[in-house]
Amino acid sequence: MKFSIIIPIYNEEQNIERLHKRLSDVMSKITPDYELLFINDGSVDQSLVMILKLAQQDQRIKYINFSRNFGHQIAVTAGLDFVQGENVVIIDADLQDPPELIESMYKKKLEGYEVVYAKRRKRKGENFMKLFTAKLFYRILGKITSISIPVDTGDFRLIDKKIIEVLRQMPEQNKFLRGQISWIGFRQTHVEYDREERTGGKTGYTYSKMIRLALDGITSFSDFPLKLATVSGFFISGVAFLVMLYTLYSKYIARDAVPGWASLMESILFLGGIQLVTIGIIGEYISRIGANVRHRPLYIVESANVKKT
Repeated sequence: MKFSIIIPIYNEEQNIERLHKRLSDVMSKITPDYELLFINDGSVDQSLVMILKLAQQDQRIKYINFSRNFGHQIAVTAGLDFVQGENVVIIDADLQDPPELIESMYKKKLEGYEVVYAKRRKRKGENFMKLFTAKLFYRILGKITSISIPVDTGDFRLIDKKIIEVLRQMPEQNKFLRGQISWIGFRQTHVEYDREERTGGKTGYTYSKMIRLALDGITSFSDFPLKLATVSGFFISGVAFLVMLYTLYSKYIARDAVPGWASLMESILFLGGIQLVTIGIIGEYISRIGANVRHRPLYIVESANVKKT
């Protein structure tokens, strides 16, 4: 198999047929030897029905149907486990990432690159808060990690089979694939594009899911939060020591200490807040260790017309 296209699906009934047509048109210009692998991630609309219907019409369509919703990154991971192509493209079904860009990405790969990712120049149809938080997250992640994770990119990319083989050896439960691919290395480059508005349906990436993905990215590739907690502890201890000296000076030398509880309560609340934040940071890392130690399967396949490679 020359090409495999991984398409995670969650309630995308309005986009599946249009996506299939555009992908088929693009791939017909590149090679007839390709597969479209749809991963139905617990959709509650008619997405699975539409995929099954298309699979009867087009033998190139493969599908995996999960027993429930496991999340976008896990759906892509399942696709990586099942694909057979020498070249693999990851693309969402909302058509914000244009399938037509695959041709340019493949031309770049033929120049000798193992990874070609799509970098956004503009993001149409997204509100200021989403744009701001995404921009802030990528730049913070770039500062606190030891690897270079490209900014303004998602999972839309073309990767070589050798990258797939390495990704299959990375069993962590909390996936952050764009970070993992950057960590693997090899020769990587990008093509730029303007991201379009969603053509239909609603995004499955709520703010809570975005926060969870951000936490996975940070905790998977940086111990900076733990270092920050340690430094904060030393800093607060230093401030507390200075406050103690000032208190002793006011009481025994200046003798102008004013009895009251306000400063005491502020100190207790401030120190308590720092302690809770620190415990929370440590807890995030411990919870991820626990998830990996349990060795539960990343996903459960209810039905499929393709076998795991």
